[in-house]
Amino acid sequence: MAQATVAVLFGGRSSEHSISSVTAGGVLRALDRERFRVIPVGITRDGVFVLEEDAPDKFALDAAHLPEVSDNGTRVLWPEGGADRVLRVRRADGTVDTLGSLDVVLPILHGVHGEDGTVQGFLDTLGIPYAGGGVLDSALCMDKHFMKIVLQASGVTVAPWVTITRDSWAADPDAAREAARRLGVPNFVKPSRAGSSVGVSKVHDWDEFDAAVELALAEDDKALVETAIVGREIEVAVLETPGAAPARASLPGEIVLTTREFYDFEGKYLGGDGAEVVCPAVLTDDEIAALQAAAIRAFDAVGGRGLARVDFFLTPSGIYVNELNTMPGFTPISMFPKCWIASGMTYAELISDLLDTALART
Repeated sequence: MAQATVAVLFGGRSSEHSISSVTAGGVLRALDRERFRVIPVGITRDGVFVLEEDAPDKFALDAAHLPEVSDNGTRVLWPEGGADRVLRVRRADGTVDTLGSLDVVLPILHGVHGEDGTVQGFLDTLGIPYAGGGVLDSALCMDKHFMKIVLQASGVTVAPWVTITRDSWAADPDAAREAARRLGVPNFVKPSRAGSSVGVSKVHDWDEFDAAVELALAEDDKALVETAIVGREIEVAVLETPGAAPARASLPGEIVLTTREFYDFEGKYLGGDGAEVVCPAVLTDDEIAALQAAAIRAFDAVGGRGLARVDFFLTPSGIYVNELNTMPGFTPISMFPKCWIASGMTYAELISDLLDTALART
């Protein structure tokens, strides 16, 4: 079988740049090199596309120094569209080299300008297949406000919430405070369009509320205030199945908090104490079936493509969907790969599955 040429796209302009770069390290290390010829394409924090090194160790997770894509003077030149899929690079000295004809792109970008449908639309315009979510589901799930509206309209239970915009907060903060007070405390305040728990606060009393809103609005022009649901934090990984077959749901995993208030950035990526990822979660067969069915229902509700991680609160009164991530944390220690590994798939097989699904669309 001939090798397929895949551009691994990572970094980006969002606050999750370093996590995307860490993910790239894991993916570059695990990709099946017998099946795939790899071209690493980094996006700097300024939005410059550069040809990166195919060096997994360069992007290893290090709590003391998170990796990032730097401007090395190269410029990746994307195909011109139509039937052209040839990727080129202009070197720092001005010479242009051909890198090869692309078969597929693997965008492992988190946050805005990558996970929100923008890169997906760019690749659709060029006619280049890519793994993961499409324009619609990426945009919907990036914006938690609209995601909740769509899920609720589809009969999926979500936590009660109110949305505060930067303009409404500036114009009438008392009205925003009054709307939020109806949710009670504790509650969570988070940016509408951010991930990896960036800008998220747990509000225990109203003296903390204003600072939490300001923190969230520093990341985005909309902030969500959500009722703090008391329940087990369960996550299910979903993969699209090529053709007309239904999507597949993994065994559920669980975030077990001991001393940490919520699963924040440090707990997710830096090995902070007080949070443990347990996969598979200890659940009854009926609970597993209900969570898997709910995950696929939520995936279908947003027009899911490729993959998603569906985050739940499992409570005595039922299941609440917290959010969907169309490009979830994908480092080897992240929940999404762990769920599929627990379900019988290796990390390398998971990456190949995503690429095969994308290639099947061509």
